[in-house]
Amino acid sequence: MPKLEGKKVAILTADGFEEVELTSPLKALQDAGATVHIVSLKAGTVKAWNSDHWSIEVPVDKVLDETAAEDYDALVLPGGVINPDTLRTNTKAIAFAQHFIEQGKPLAAICHGPQLLIETGMISTRTLTSYTSIKTDLINAGALWEDKEVVVDNGLVTSRSPKDLEAFNKKMLEEIGEGKHATTGQFTHADNKFGIS
Repeated sequence: MPKLEGKKVAILTADGFEEVELTSPLKALQDAGATVHIVSLKAGTVKAWNSDHWSIEVPVDKVLDETAAEDYDALVLPGGVINPDTLRTNTKAIAFAQHFIEQGKPLAAICHGPQLLIETGMISTRTLTSYTSIKTDLINAGALWEDKEVVVDNGLVTSRSPKDLEAFNKKMLEEIGEGKHATTGQFTHADNKFGIS
């Protein structure tokens, strides 16, 4: 397992994240020595969803409005249906995710998590996977979608569902261990429909 001491990782989430899609990557990152912050839209706690019911509450370390993406080496986006649907309507959450794509920093998104990436306007020609119900949305955004347990594209790590977490966590740790990846320079702020810098 890669040693990630000195690495700072943000897990961006809102209420309604799928519990294991946050807790499993969080444990893997902490076990590898990374400093991990739960970043959310409000202070206090965020509430998890577990299959078909509300479950645990997780303490929020940083409020998004007061957090700079530049301070982090990598970003993790858990899924769940409610969580990404909330984040993708928040311009600051979109800009936060955009930073990692622009800078070639590792970004790992599982299940419905890639929905936020659609809103960045920056996944055209990127190869990824997701929960099957958002496959068409990602393809319509220009992504190349593959039905695999984990897909890695130049630092972008994606998986389909909780059953893929072992493979997802392994590749997430590897990519964060490698650090920043070379960017193609194909993206500009004009590619983002919000024009966020």
